[in-house]
Amino acid sequence: MIPIHRIFSLVFIIGASVLLYGSWHMKTQQSVQTNMVRMSQVEDGATMEGPRPLLNPGIIFLETSDHVELHSLVMCSVESTARQNPDKTIYFFMKGFSGNLSQYPEPKYRLIPLLSSVKNVVLLPLNPTELFEDTPLKFWYQKVIPKNEKFWLHVFADGCRIALLWKYGGIYLDSDIISMQSMPFGNFTCAQLSDSISNGAMGFYHRRHPFLWNCMKDFVANYNGYIWGQQGPKLITRVLKRWCQMDKVSAFIGKECNGISIWIIDRFYAIPCPAWEKYFVPWKKKDVERRFSASYGAHVWNFMNSGKKKKVIVGSGSLIEHFFQLYCPTTYRNVI
Repeated sequence: MIPIHRIFSLVFIIGASVLLYGSWHMKTQQSVQTNMVRMSQVEDGATMEGPRPLLNPGIIFLETSDHVELHSLVMCSVESTARQNPDKTIYFFMKGFSGNLSQYPEPKYRLIPLLSSVKNVVLLPLNPTELFEDTPLKFWYQKVIPKNEKFWLHVFADGCRIALLWKYGGIYLDSDIISMQSMPFGNFTCAQLSDSISNGAMGFYHRRHPFLWNCMKDFVANYNGYIWGQQGPKLITRVLKRWCQMDKVSAFIGKECNGISIWIIDRFYAIPCPAWEKYFVPWKKKDVERRFSASYGAHVWNFMNSGKKKKVIVGSGSLIEHFFQLYCPTTYRNVI
């Protein structure tokens, strides 16, 4: 029979071990969160006190306005992507976010508390000055006057997404794309029309891919803030044509050239821009399955809705409501 004092000693040792592990785990989690916030503020080659944190490739979302309470579609995009890609970290860079989660309590704020509770979502402040350092976009950003720009937030976002992918690698998605299945890492762009390549969904797994550097150089050399898409899809299409030495994009859709895959239109743009309102009407199940059978995500064309302001209505049976219920149920329950 084991002496009673040995039993007490064993219980004490086990209890102390559990407490020590809990304390270590909590400190480790806090350290990781601290480093994650620093990541958005440190460019490659910068010096820091102590080890420089690394941003592992993940899926990147971006908000270039100063708003932190955003459209429910943004929440759905991030939530659906996190659910469909549980093995990947989802980074959401927000210009208006301070980096301190305690400054955004419920019920005053909904987006930040909701998204920060998702285990593979990391919210990060966006510091454009730091982001554009050591890139061709540095002096453009220093000279540009936002109030004089016709499409400033869109042009600004065009530059940020390229710089983020160049510095950190991974996948970039527009915040009006609802993810429908897991996406593979790799070097890819995606056609949105037979003659146009999108900048709303693209991936470059390794840091500092030369294609992205070429994009930033073209961004500056051919800058025109008065032409819609000049620094966006038109830029990606221009640079890709030179990269692949081709005249027509259509010949390369669904293929690879010089290490970059050009995904088919249906990967994200099964419903084209002129037909965007189809998201807000009911669909038959078989039609949904047929139309989106090859899709990684559904681009909802939120910019086109900025005037009409169509909403997700509970009980409407619309395609957009169906997608919210299926791919971002937490957003649907708490926000719609």
